[in-house]
Amino acid sequence: MDYIARSYDLLKAWKGDAYTFGVGCLDKAGEIAKGFGKKALLVSNTTYMKPVADEVKASLEKAGVEIVGGTIAPDAKPNAPREDVYRLTTYVLQFQPDCIVAVGGGSTIDACKAASMLAALGSKVTPEIDAYFGTGKITDYLAKTGAKLTPVFAIETSASSGAHLTKYSNITDPVAGQKKLIVDPAIVPAHSLFDYKVTCSMPVSVTIDGALDAIAHTFEVFCMAKGDAYDKAKEMAECAIGLVTTYAKDIIANPSDIKAREAIGLATDLGGYAIMVGGTSGPHLTSFSLVDIVGHGTACGLMNPYYMVFYSKAIQPQLKIVGNIFKSHGFTDKDIDSLSGRELAVAVAEAMIAFEKSIGAPSKLSDLKGFKAEVHIPRALKAAKDPDLKMKLQNMPVSMTADDVDEFMAPILNAAATGDLSIIKEM
Repeated sequence: MDYIARSYDLLKAWKGDAYTFGVGCLDKAGEIAKGFGKKALLVSNTTYMKPVADEVKASLEKAGVEIVGGTIAPDAKPNAPREDVYRLTTYVLQFQPDCIVAVGGGSTIDACKAASMLAALGSKVTPEIDAYFGTGKITDYLAKTGAKLTPVFAIETSASSGAHLTKYSNITDPVAGQKKLIVDPAIVPAHSLFDYKVTCSMPVSVTIDGALDAIAHTFEVFCMAKGDAYDKAKEMAECAIGLVTTYAKDIIANPSDIKAREAIGLATDLGGYAIMVGGTSGPHLTSFSLVDIVGHGTACGLMNPYYMVFYSKAIQPQLKIVGNIFKSHGFTDKDIDSLSGRELAVAVAEAMIAFEKSIGAPSKLSDLKGFKAEVHIPRALKAAKDPDLKMKLQNMPVSMTADDVDEFMAPILNAAATGDLSIIKEM
C-alpha cells in the first residue's frame, strides 16, 4: 500500500473543503480567514514560532483582515493550563473578533477552542471551566442559551495530537498535575490548515511525541472498532502505524526531510480522524496523570503495550494486523500469525517496545525523569475514578468501572513502571 497517497485520500474524503493541508499551503491562511469576517484574533507563540506566526500575520493583512489589538496574542503554555484559557477568553470578550486564528500545536488550539466556548457561555452558564469538562455539555448549553461560538480557524504547526481536526480540548490544572477533557462536536474548528513543511521548525522530540500519539490514537480506536467502523479504523491504523514505523527514523537522521515530515503529519492527522470515529481508552487516561513529567503522545505510546496485554482476549484480530506491521520492519522475529491469546499480546507489546527503543523513546515509566511511583500511580488511579473521565474506562475493549480500578489498573501501572509484562492481570 502507498501509505502517503492513501492517507491523502482518506483525509480528503473525511474533511472535504473544511481542511487545507499538504506541503506549501500556509499562504492560503488570509483568504480562508477572510471568509469568517473582517476581524481576527491571532493567537500564537512569538519566540521559536515567530517566523510562522509572522507569515500568517502577513497573509491575513494581505487579505484585508484586521488583527484585533494590532498584535499577536500570546498562546498557551504546554498542556493548555486553565489560566491561559481564562486569559484568552478575555481577549475574545474585549475584542469581539469574527474568528480566532490559532497558530500552534495542540495546546494552543485546545486553549482557543476552550476560550471560544467560555466567552460564549461564561455569562450565561458559569465562568468556571470545570463545569464544561465531560462529554456533550457544550452542545446542550448552546441549545439552551442560544449562544454562538466564535469560529476557530486552527493552523496546526506540529505533527501531534490532531487538535485542529477534533472535538477534544485537553485542559490542565497545573496545581493538581491533572489533565481533563472537554469533548463536544461543537468545538471542532470551523476550518483547519496544516502545512507539513512548517513542522521542520519543530524539535525532533516534539515530532516523535506526535508520532507516538498517532500510533496511540489509531491503535486505541482500532481496538474498540466494531461493525461498519472496523474496516475504516483498520485502514487508518495500518496507514498511520505504517507511516510512523517507516519514517520516524528518517526524521531523527535528518530533521529537514520534507517527505518524512509529510508522512508523520499525515499519520497524526489520521490519528485525529480516528478519534472522531471512535474513542481512546486506558493509555490516554493514564497519560492525563503524567502531564508534569512527559509529553502527551510519549505517555500514550509508552502505556499502549501494557494495556495491550490487559486487552488481549478482546483484540486478537487487531493484534495480528498491528503485529505484522512491526514484524515487517524488523521489530520482532515471532511468527505473529501462529500466536494467539496472551502470548500474541505479549509478542506484539514487545515489538512495540522495541520500536519505541529504536527511536529513543522511553518504554517504561521508570525511564521518565521525575517519575515517582508513590506519586504518579496513586494519581492515575484516582483520576481513573473521576466521573468526568469515565468515558475512557467505558471505551476499553475490556471495560472497567471505577470499582475495578484498584484491582486491575494498578497492576498495569506497576508493570509500566518496571517493564514487567507478566504482572498484568486479565479480567
